[in-house]
Amino acid sequence: MVLEVKPLSPKIGGEIPLPFYATPGSAAMDLHACLDEPVELLPRQLVTIPTGLAIALPSPEYVALVFARSGLGVRHGIALSNGVGVIDSDYRGELLVGLTNLSDVPYTIHPGDRIAQLCVMPVMRPELRLCETLSETGRGSGGFGSTGI
Repeated sequence: MVLEVKPLSPKIGGEIPLPFYATPGSAAMDLHACLDEPVELLPRQLVTIPTGLAIALPSPEYVALVFARSGLGVRHGIALSNGVGVIDSDYRGELLVGLTNLSDVPYTIHPGDRIAQLCVMPVMRPELRLCETLSETGRGSGGFGSTGI
């Protein structure tokens, strides 16, 4: 599969790296902040950070998902403001990353910082079938916490 990537800023490929896989075993590639100057993210604040990129998924059989970077979350409390970003196959606009600061201290995002991860995955679009009952399982309708800790 080929993912077409369109630079929207002259900084891409120079000051701002193209997305890349950090290791041979990485499932997602790092996205970078395409900024002219640092952005301070205050506690509980929401910001939208541009990546300077647009992509073209090859067909509706694929989706690109934007995930948080675990290091930013664990070390600094920086998370995606929407949980997971869903990039549909027909979207051609700039990839933007919504971030929030869940910590009690400001965090500064610098131009070129790795701010999120982009993962391309196959899409299943099941046919829906209304039914009166569902098959039985050992868990049944047990909800939150029903399987233990």
